[in-house]
Amino acid sequence: MKQLLFITGLILLAGVMSAQESLFSFGEEIGLQKIISGENMEGVPIHWIQVNTEAGTWKVKGNEIICSGHPIGVIRSEKRYENFLLHIEWKHLEPGGNSGTFVWSDAEPGDNLLPNGVEVQMLELDWVNLNTRDGKTPPVAYVHGEIFGVGGIETVPDNPRGRRSKSVENRCKGRGEWNTYEVVCIDGTIKLSVNGKFVNGISKATKKEGFICLESEGAEIHFRNIRIIQLP
Repeated sequence: MKQLLFITGLILLAGVMSAQESLFSFGEEIGLQKIISGENMEGVPIHWIQVNTEAGTWKVKGNEIICSGHPIGVIRSEKRYENFLLHIEWKHLEPGGNSGTFVWSDAEPGDNLLPNGVEVQMLELDWVNLNTRDGKTPPVAYVHGEIFGVGGIETVPDNPRGRRSKSVENRCKGRGEWNTYEVVCIDGTIKLSVNGKFVNGISKATKKEGFICLESEGAEIHFRNIRIIQLP
């Protein structure tokens, strides 16, 4: 019996190790000191690690990451981060497309195939029209950069919609157009700028260190110009 359990454990461990394989390098990490000193601003590549999607879910084409949206799951950064600024640009190609990025995550999928952490939502504008509830259309703020803790992570929302924080202004563009997020993460506080204006945030996150994840959730999405600036 012990031998059987040992062999089963080895098989499970092998499965986890094969899933957590390096996929590609994309984007760059820049130290704050480089920016302050005016040194060469070229950063080091960000390496992305498979968590629980498939090899064909993600591909790099030119200056973009293309995610097919299938199956549901994430990839993660190779490194863990605590205080940082994340610049990321994204666009959906399908009406009502769903995706997001997780910060301060352990990158360990839960029952819904997604990890813990704090999610910064990336929904295409038509999501509200395609997901009416009791004949009512959800508020457009739901698609526009909502921020919320998942997997047991608690936060205090700046602009409460239940446990989530909604954006105070809709600045998101529709499918086929690029959106720019600046996500500032410092000591359990997150502030989100969408297309040039800060519109949302949370504070007092019960987790404030971990991986950055990109989400695959049922629809094709493209990412580009991913940049991480590490802060003290």
